Amino acid sequence: MLSLKFNNVYINDYDAIVGPNEIKGNTKNIKNVISDFYYDEKTFELAQIKMERNVIYNILKNNNLTNNNVDLIIGGDLSNQIACTSYSLDTFDISFLGMYGACSTFIESIIVASSLISNSNIKKAICLTANHNLVAERQFRYPVEYGALKNENATFTSTASVACLLSCKKGNIRVSKGTIGAVKKLGINDPNYVGAVMAPSCADAIYNHFINFNIKPNYYDLVLTGDLGSVGVSILKDYLKEEYNLDLKNIIDAGSKLYKTIEDINDGASGPATLPLYLFYNVLQNKKYKKILVVGTGALHSKTLVNQKEEIPSISHAIELEVLS
Repeated sequence: MLSLKFNNVYINDYDAIVGPNEIKGNTKNIKNVISDFYYDEKTFELAQIKMERNVIYNILKNNNLTNNNVDLIIGGDLSNQIACTSYSLDTFDISFLGMYGACSTFIESIIVASSLISNSNIKKAICLTANHNLVAERQFRYPVEYGALKNENATFTSTASVACLLSCKKGNIRVSKGTIGAVKKLGINDPNYVGAVMAPSCADAIYNHFINFNIKPNYYDLVLTGDLGSVGVSILKDYLKEEYNLDLKNIIDAGSKLYKTIEDINDGASGPATLPLYLFYNVLQNKKYKKILVVGTGALHSKTLVNQKEEIPSISHAIELEVLS
């Protein structure tokens, strides 16, 4: 498994916009909230596009940047062929690399951006992702309007868009290492059980990151995983012990922690914005974490292959963040 060291890569800023459920959760100090899922647009897809545009605008405005000051935007989302992200960027005239790793997309984007900055190919990049509950649910499960029942292991797609600015300019959050995961399958073909689908690739990425960099189990103050949910993170801990003899006491899953008790949320939050949302607006605002391993997890399924009863593959990618002050 490929692991990389990065030189002089920093997260200088971040921005998010969230839905009505997410503002009631455990994240803190989020200023931008949509009051309804349409966001004054005709469709849910247009609402997500608007959300993504707004976080890019905010990053540019808050850092006194113009389109010419940013070398690259990297990112993607869950909609068909990362459509919403692609549609959101036509007004910026900034080079764009589309990414798809399902819910691991944001961490994948940071790894690519960090590699380019570390090698002095570019100076500034914006990483972008989003998910909208009513866009993703009708693509991967059933339209919410159908009123289909969910099983207790199903996660709830959050509604949020998140972006961050990376550059070689020294800041308080350094991206120092990354590990690019491999595709794994565990024999599961149920799209309502994605926490279990993603746990093996998450464990594999963590283990190989530790091995490749000769890292001891107690090195990190926190290992933050993506959106495994409460069931998936329990499977992850057991899998790490049984397969890799790795007993980590400091794992937190963003999906299982994003919400407080909200009716019908079930096993926690999912979607590629869930991990960075909890990372930026909860973990990084807690000053006790100085070394953090962040692991984005993604279930790489499609409606077509799920309907053909194929196993669901997963992918996970990891980055090391150092909080310098």
